[in-house]
Amino acid sequence: MKNEHHKLCLYVAGKTHKSERALENLKKYCEEHLKGTYTIEVIDLREHPHLAEGEQIFATPTLIKKLPEPIKVLVGDLSQEHQFLVGLNLVSI
Repeated sequence: MKNEHHKLCLYVAGKTHKSERALENLKKYCEEHLKGTYTIEVIDLREHPHLAEGEQIFATPTLIKKLPEPIKVLVGDLSQEHQFLVGLNLVSI
């Protein structure tokens, strides 16, 4: 699992405190647990509102793990590291 590439998309609505914290947490966890095997794309729904409907985004920040499958969705500022790791199938419950 460590060798698989992780494609992560973080959907935000502007540069809010919560979205900035989510990005900081995401980068920190990825460096600790996925070093060299991930890409992060940040999508601001204020600039691309049409993407919210297509991805079924109802709250921000929302993280969608596109690869490896299965697709996983996490909502919030990602402040709970264990929840993040479980949500991305990096550790078991």
